[in-house]
Amino acid sequence: MKILVVEDNDRVALFLKKSLSDAGHVVDHACNGQDGMSMSSSGLYGAIIMDRMLPNEIDGVNIILALRKQGIKTPILILSALSDVDDRILGLKSGGDDYLVKPFSVAELLARLEAIIRRTLDSMNENILSLGDLKMNLLSHKVSRGDKTIMLQPREFKLLEYLMRHSNQVVTRTMLLENIWDYHFDPQTNVIDVHISKLRQKIDANSEVQLLRTIRNSGYMLTNDA
Repeated sequence: MKILVVEDNDRVALFLKKSLSDAGHVVDHACNGQDGMSMSSSGLYGAIIMDRMLPNEIDGVNIILALRKQGIKTPILILSALSDVDDRILGLKSGGDDYLVKPFSVAELLARLEAIIRRTLDSMNENILSLGDLKMNLLSHKVSRGDKTIMLQPREFKLLEYLMRHSNQVVTRTMLLENIWDYHFDPQTNVIDVHISKLRQKIDANSEVQLLRTIRNSGYMLTNDA
């Protein structure tokens, strides 16, 4: 797995890189808060080891807060010399998945890292919706059909999620307005027609099986049935 180490102490960083490499991981290193923020946001890493205190005006806690605000769910293990309960609580509440106090043993670091990675993977597996070759990852917000990645706007994503959770069922316009747009039925609005049309173009384009069907006088259905 590719792991990012954000650590300003060169000696500790070298130790971490060797230990993780020996355990079979590919390791990148950021030595300050600015580089740590940029590299953490790239989406290239399966896990991040984050030093709590960093130079360049941004510390580990603020990086984690920014990542979580962006919706980045990469598992993060915080390393820190700060061992007080309040410091540990702050690190975890900021979005860190675990908190390890320096000095630490390599065996414990690897065990904790493995645990947070496993929890994240288990959570991702529970948050994948699929219908035929259409797949939706609720954590990464990635949608694909076969080998094609589908780019959706936030409202389109929410609409598709609702349809997938109610696949093979007729979904009425009233249901969509109340659950996706959060207002009661207005027979004059064409907002649903517009979004359904755009969504259909994206998920059914160039596919032999059309998944998103219009059910005459009833509503819509997402189905893989002939």
